[in-house]
Amino acid sequence: MADREVAVTGIGFVLPAGHSVAAVWDHIVAGRTAIGPVRTIPTDRLGCALLAEIVDFDGCEHFDRRQLLNLDRMSQFAVVAARRAVADAALDLAREDRDCIPTILGSGVGGLTTLDASFAHFYGPALGRPAPMTIPKSMLNAGASNVSIDLELRGESYAVASACSSSAHAIGHAFRLVRSGAADVAITGGAEACLTVGTIKGWESMRVLSNDGCRPFSADRSGLVLGEGAAILVLEEAGRARARGAHIYGLVAGFGASADACDITAPDAGGAVRAMAAALRDAGIITDDVGYINAHGTGTQANDATEARAIHMLFGEKARSVPVSSTKGALGHSLGATGAVEAALSLLALDRGILPPTAGWRVADPNCELDVIHGAARPAQPRVTLSNSFAFGGLNAALVFRHAPTG
Repeated sequence: MADREVAVTGIGFVLPAGHSVAAVWDHIVAGRTAIGPVRTIPTDRLGCALLAEIVDFDGCEHFDRRQLLNLDRMSQFAVVAARRAVADAALDLAREDRDCIPTILGSGVGGLTTLDASFAHFYGPALGRPAPMTIPKSMLNAGASNVSIDLELRGESYAVASACSSSAHAIGHAFRLVRSGAADVAITGGAEACLTVGTIKGWESMRVLSNDGCRPFSADRSGLVLGEGAAILVLEEAGRARARGAHIYGLVAGFGASADACDITAPDAGGAVRAMAAALRDAGIITDDVGYINAHGTGTQANDATEARAIHMLFGEKARSVPVSSTKGALGHSLGATGAVEAALSLLALDRGILPPTAGWRVADPNCELDVIHGAARPAQPRVTLSNSFAFGGLNAALVFRHAPTG
């Protein structure tokens, strides 16, 4: 069977910037940041002053009490975002063969709010017993499993764990299933709820967190800011999507992945190049076709400079003219969910003809000689966008999206 076109027909968000496509996109395009002082967890033991938290999410509005007993915050985000993605796609699951719809989600750390609370309860002064559902709530696959349960999807379902590339890898796997004909529809993306005191103390020990904001590619950048949330996509064979009159945000054109095989934390430009090149090759697209790069852009000195060097290695002279932005300055770094968030924003750039700015950027860095979009969004009509995700462990993923022709 020849490879089939794969369309994205639904996007669902639960993010610090909003809970709808319109709200999130308006926030991102305006260059506003959802990063702010810590509000949802105790701060007395934290050195970290800033997070990108979801402060307006109440699980009771979406689940009954019995359901909430079984759902970590990460799973709640995943299920709600999946419901929104399916609704956005106008996909009537009652008319679909649910035995054949896969659910493939990425998460870097799983149900950490459950695990952190359980450890505190067990090892703390009360020496209590963990709650009965601690294990199923904290499993790395809990998000994927609970989405499949909630939507009654009985196709293959699993979680992908590759740290900060998790949900980009998940989208890549789902894309291959639909392209090959193994599935006509797939639910994919990622979710993360990692903002616990214990987790943040671990990140503080690495000395990569910023206390004055996330400023990707800016010479005065001082580190990353942790975030949380979920982004879920509905992938669909493009022919059937057009036949039912679905809105197509864009086509998933290619996926590439690589391993640095060098260091557990230090980024490697060569590994990033291999992932981006593989994605472009998979899509049958050359670098001259790329009209926008949504960079991994964490805001740390090492990662941003390495990513910029990788873009130069692959794009050559074009590296100075292809528009680049990082949306982590607005949303923080949601670890395993961030690849799906940025994939969705790359698709919206295609669909809306607007390239989002890099919130927080202030000063050009000679080590990051890129056309960094900053200050204001840039009207453009890119035909192809590239979304990068790079992770601890040297695990890299890149996704290529193409504008969907109409008619």
